[in-house]
Amino acid sequence: MKTQIEEAREGSVTPRMEAVAAAEGVEAESLRHSVAVGEAVIMTRGTCSVGIGRGLRTKVNVNLGTSTSRVHPEEEVEKARIAGLHGADTITDLSTGGDIPAIRRAIFAAVPLPVTTVPVYQAAAEIGVGAMTAEDILATIRHQAEEGVSSFVLHAVTRKMIDAAWDGERIMGIVSKGGSITAAYMLTNDTENPFVEHFDEILAVLRRHDIVLSLGNTMRSGCIHDEMDEAQKEEMRWNARLAAYAHERGVQTIIEGLGGHVRADRIPVYLRRYREHSPAPLFVAGPLPIDTAVGYDHIAGCVGASIASGAGADYLCYLTPAEHLGLPTPDQVREGLIAFKIAAHIGDSIKHGRDAEDLALARSRSCLDWDGQIAHAIDPETARNLAPEQGPCTMCGDFCAIALMKRLREQR
Repeated sequence: MKTQIEEAREGSVTPRMEAVAAAEGVEAESLRHSVAVGEAVIMTRGTCSVGIGRGLRTKVNVNLGTSTSRVHPEEEVEKARIAGLHGADTITDLSTGGDIPAIRRAIFAAVPLPVTTVPVYQAAAEIGVGAMTAEDILATIRHQAEEGVSSFVLHAVTRKMIDAAWDGERIMGIVSKGGSITAAYMLTNDTENPFVEHFDEILAVLRRHDIVLSLGNTMRSGCIHDEMDEAQKEEMRWNARLAAYAHERGVQTIIEGLGGHVRADRIPVYLRRYREHSPAPLFVAGPLPIDTAVGYDHIAGCVGASIASGAGADYLCYLTPAEHLGLPTPDQVREGLIAFKIAAHIGDSIKHGRDAEDLALARSRSCLDWDGQIAHAIDPETARNLAPEQGPCTMCGDFCAIALMKRLREQR
């Protein structure tokens, strides 16, 4: 079976391309070209296809999953259900506790969305960082591919990057969990990165199942005072080379970068640097433009993600109020998702001029049409709960500016 890239290179517009193009309101031929040259990917599971990349709507991913400290599979399934209900584009299962394959199967059953995993999480959780082997990691990748995972996050960190991070002046060091597990495996076994050493073998698995490769962001900043250093620059260059290599071999690829904590004024500058190195879709976790919004990181992250999306990021990973504190509750998952849907919409209004829903809402508001306003809101459920059963709104009461001026205009 040919991959989306192979079909696109041959000039074929696949049914998945047609479905994504129709959903996005773009020309199918334009999308085909973007897939062919690596500017866009189509992440799929079953009949669900999500386009990510150049010219497409900014997508939002929801992280969920158990930890070694908290294992409540039914709660993670509820989070997945909430994510699907409130408009997430993709889900990433980061489970490291409990029966991880069973949790993943339950998530699959709960929502039709594409699901991403970090295979090294499961290998480390089930076998141990010190005990697992390269073959264990590869076996996990093969098993998850057979189960129907849509995308894999692989951290291609090198010893050179680790040394650069340690020898520099970072306050926070390496803060990526997947990256740190991979680095710990390398240092414990005095070996190179298994994902790099076995890259061709892994690409063969991904190509066979047309799974999207997501090149992880191990060297992201853990605080805004950790500026882009040599470790980040090396990872940016290295991931760009790996992305080009993978694409050439028919594997759809995105790059994780610019995530973590980045001061607001640096976000567009750093994003331009990534774009200079690779046309691949850019996946951004956050970024957080301040460190002090603890308990409100979904709000701070919304600000950073809005800037990043507006500057050209293609794919956002949400944050919740529980970031840096613990696993989020289902309600916090909803809060984080809505915040990042707002960020995605702001970004799309900047880079694509997408504001049709805003115009429709404004017209409804000008007519004091409550149902119309609610229908066009990003979160209709909350809007409905806050709206009065019948006008006017309680903020203005009898002195509603729109109603007042409407009456005077009608009397002229």
